[in-house]
Amino acid sequence: MTRIVRFADDAGTVRTGVADDSGGVRAFPGAPLVAELLRLSGTELRALVENTSSGPAAAHEGEVLLLPPLDGLMELWAAGVTYERSREARVEESTEQSVYERVYDAERPELFFKAQPWRVVTDGEPIAVRDDSELNVPEPELALVLNRHGETVGYLVADDVSSRSIEGENPLYLPQAKIYAGSAAVSPGIVPAWEVGAPDALGITLTVWRDGEAAYRAATSTAAFHRTPRGLVDHLWRCQPFPDGAVLSTGTGIVPPLDFTLRAGDVVEMSIEGIGTLRNPVRTGRAGLDWLVEALGDPLARRAHRSRFPA
Repeated sequence: MTRIVRFADDAGTVRTGVADDSGGVRAFPGAPLVAELLRLSGTELRALVENTSSGPAAAHEGEVLLLPPLDGLMELWAAGVTYERSREARVEESTEQSVYERVYDAERPELFFKAQPWRVVTDGEPIAVRDDSELNVPEPELALVLNRHGETVGYLVADDVSSRSIEGENPLYLPQAKIYAGSAAVSPGIVPAWEVGAPDALGITLTVWRDGEAAYRAATSTAAFHRTPRGLVDHLWRCQPFPDGAVLSTGTGIVPPLDFTLRAGDVVEMSIEGIGTLRNPVRTGRAGLDWLVEALGDPLARRAHRSRFPA
């Protein structure tokens, strides 16, 4: 499986390239940003990826630091209440239940901004829960990687970490429940759309590990998706440009019961069939993610905050 990756070498130089199943990494010529790749048409990007893949590997994944594959003016957005389970959970937690009932069947979907590129973490890096929220959950989601033309050119695994108690208190608190330090994680490699085909029956699994045991485990499939990915993209692109493309997380079909909440020290592991796996330790509060500011100028600073997990 080919993946488009963003990585830093031991000198801290950031490049983009293609990784293969053996772990070989081939850099794109000219060191483009991911954002620059998303200025290409889908046809142009595929030609570049396939041409680069045919060359010799310049490095191995173990020799470089894989980074979140977002940069430039890219944005991470998300959709809500796109699975029946999500609707049920929102109704269960909220003081304004009818809001979620209506949006589930409405023509216009719920779409919200999630993060700028520099705030996004990737595999092994910590996610966080707010220390002013009593009920916090991970949300495993299929994310669409979209070029500036609104074409889906790839896929990622995304975790839309959410504060259920804050959103449940009042739907107008949604930004505080969804947008904070440590609330957005994506897998480190973009799987090209042409290698996946129609993403309409991909298995999704979630396990929360606590003290070495599974504290919560569940599974679903994109077959349970209530909307079409194309419909979400059309609404997102309707009234604003994305000159460097965007990533759109499409909503979750897995929400733990109200008696479960994430704790500091948990490890969240989620996988999507054919797309990848994302594993993140959990921290509490803002301070646990302050290092992202340092990583803006020094990507190698991320190494000190990476956890290693068994293969």
